[in-house]
Amino acid sequence: MLRERRLPPPDIFPPEPWALGGVHFDPALSRDFAGQAETMFALSNGYLGIRGTPDEGRPLQEPGVFLNGFYELRPLNYGEHAYGFPRVGQSILNCPDGTVIKLFIDGEPFIPAEAEVLSFRRAVDFRIGALVRDIAWATPTGRRMRLRTLRLVSFEHRHLAAIQYELVPEDADAEIVISSEMLHRAPLPGDGFDPRLAAGFGDRVLQPVGTRHKALRAILSYSTARSALVLGCGMDHVLETTCPFTQEGTCTDDFAAVAFKVQGRRGMPIRLWKYLAYHYADRSDPAEVRSQVAWTLDRAVQSGFPSILKQQEARVGRFWAHADVEVEGAEPRLQQVIRWNLFQLLQATERAEGHGVGARGLTGKSYEGHYFWDTEIYVLPFLIYTQPRIARNLLKFRYDMLDRARARAKELGHRGATFPWRTINGDEASAYYAAGTAQYHINADIAHALRKYVEATGDEDFLHRFGAEILVETARFWWDLGFFSPRHEGRFCINGVTGPDEYTAVVDNNYFTNLMARENLYYAADTLDAMRCDHPDAFTALADRTGLGVEETAEWRAAAARMYLPWDERLRIHPQDDSFLDKEAWDFANTPEDRYPLLLHYHPLNLYRRQVIKQADTVLAMFLLGDQFSPEERKRNFDYYDPITTHDSSLSVCIQSIVANEIGYARKAREYFQFAATMDLSDIGGNMRHGAHIASIGGTWLALVCGFAGMRDHGGRLSFRPRLPEEWSALRFPLAIRGRRLRVEVGHDVTTYHLVEGDELTVLHDGVVEVRLTTTAPTASRPTPPPVPEPIPDFAPAAPPARS
Repeated sequence: MLRERRLPPPDIFPPEPWALGGVHFDPALSRDFAGQAETMFALSNGYLGIRGTPDEGRPLQEPGVFLNGFYELRPLNYGEHAYGFPRVGQSILNCPDGTVIKLFIDGEPFIPAEAEVLSFRRAVDFRIGALVRDIAWATPTGRRMRLRTLRLVSFEHRHLAAIQYELVPEDADAEIVISSEMLHRAPLPGDGFDPRLAAGFGDRVLQPVGTRHKALRAILSYSTARSALVLGCGMDHVLETTCPFTQEGTCTDDFAAVAFKVQGRRGMPIRLWKYLAYHYADRSDPAEVRSQVAWTLDRAVQSGFPSILKQQEARVGRFWAHADVEVEGAEPRLQQVIRWNLFQLLQATERAEGHGVGARGLTGKSYEGHYFWDTEIYVLPFLIYTQPRIARNLLKFRYDMLDRARARAKELGHRGATFPWRTINGDEASAYYAAGTAQYHINADIAHALRKYVEATGDEDFLHRFGAEILVETARFWWDLGFFSPRHEGRFCINGVTGPDEYTAVVDNNYFTNLMARENLYYAADTLDAMRCDHPDAFTALADRTGLGVEETAEWRAAAARMYLPWDERLRIHPQDDSFLDKEAWDFANTPEDRYPLLLHYHPLNLYRRQVIKQADTVLAMFLLGDQFSPEERKRNFDYYDPITTHDSSLSVCIQSIVANEIGYARKAREYFQFAATMDLSDIGGNMRHGAHIASIGGTWLALVCGFAGMRDHGGRLSFRPRLPEEWSALRFPLAIRGRRLRVEVGHDVTTYHLVEGDELTVLHDGVVEVRLTTTAPTASRPTPPPVPEPIPDFAPAAPPARS
């Protein structure tokens, strides 16, 4: 259900192109929208994430400091247990918070909501990758104070966060106390009703295993009882001022503080630099982990904050050079929204090596920090064409999970590997099999992302060393899961699965699943045949590792060639599955607006037995494998499924926007894009407080580059068919393709391609015109295809889903 977009008021949140934040302080907004602000101002590097809580430690709604892959195991409880149900789940943990810096002026605490604020600005600065704040206020005794802070989570040093804190008594002396703290908060209870939120623990999770305290440094350490992980976290400080001061510290199991008592002098700045370090390890000696924390703090103090900030700016600058998307002529707010979205992708992935990307990154605990198919289908495309090294890391992480996927397949009675629907450590953590384990398409999603990565980068070394083994085990799985059905004329059928649309579960021959499985089977067979001919040593090593049989690739080809793909001749569409068209239509006309998302208000069976779609399913297949559909098929499928799709998943509207653009529904494409782009900042789902929707954000990039610029990459051949919105004057973005760097600029009259780096590249313009770029002729322009009249829908249901 698409709620009305509620953009931030421009008088409080101005539409700056390189920052997002507020310029006026409103105590009511600060209190009522604390959760949303914690997400908006969250900082992360892919390993360490810190929610955007105020320096003073209040107001708070869902504070959090998270480490990627730091979790505890918890039992999964069922009313009735059955064979193969996962018995143990995983939940990301909230670590001690070291961002708190409390301030006291003449014995009174500084609380912005209670202060007489004279000027204010708090914003995340996209150019330097930091959260900045500048606030001036008058104390109850009339003294004017100014505080400037800058908080960052380092991209260069993945275990480090740092804060610069500068206080100036502007017109009078004052007695000042700055209390810098690190505290372990008791975990908040889980919400047992909303399946998207994190589960709670009934007992204490982090058990203290020692501290270290000396001078301005304090280090705490903990262990988990079930996952056997050891955490170390610490803080250190440097204070610089000409004002007289003293200092004292304390350190207990769950709390550490360093208090600076300063005799503040008018006009004399008090500068404090605070460094935070977080490490964890599996089954390690706590003393060793505390030493790792100490070494990170040593390096930070020795480097100094200016050096750390300079490294941050350089790293962020490189990101924007490879990933920025510029929209010219649109409302200024749109450019700001796009860059906030792209910045979230940087934060979620830059230092995630050895781990996956959670559904909310490290901006919140929603979905318990689990990794889904979101990464491969929505985030990896962005990385493949802008940050291929990081894409490789994430695919390597899936390879590292392969043994556990093999074990899961064996448990379920399958050959090959079954990747978990949701996980942190590689084990299945989904307690609801109908919308979890049954989503076997994740195997094909991973294979699809692998293929796109290899075709776009030419990284055959990765394919031979790691990727081919994934392909063997996923192809084996599909061969084992499906069968040649006499009732479908000997076609290869796959029964009892759930596709991307979770409102239609455990069905036979889900179209998306079968089509993606076919590609998985073909790609596995093609890869192994090529390795056998061209890289016999690599092939022999692979065959030895996997016990590959001589007949297997032929079996996979036979299954792919005979794959059953549902087709309805009367409607001339691809049914979503064997039974979808036989179901009763959902009564959209009599579904109140406040009953969306449907999953929170209707029993799953009420959804499963009707024609109602949570998110793009067959439409998603038409985007991922668009070269396998005729224009007529694309249009008729879209016309049938779009009106019955609720978009109760944040993953839906970006895909609908792309396909609408391809068909010629320009208005609908723009509307869907606007919803996708502002999913978080307009709080369309009403749940921004729980974290940013990282996959939807990845989908925003897809909607820009694959939708409006019409980029496609089938078989490693890059092509463009631009569809620039009439309100925009230009769209610009960079791409990486096979070691080359390309910059594309789409205008209404002309589309220009510029080879920034590399010797030669050929792309297709408007789908058919070859454009060859070389070092001697690196730039070429071609006429942008003119807009086409919007087509008339083939299907016009009487009662489409309500739209706000």
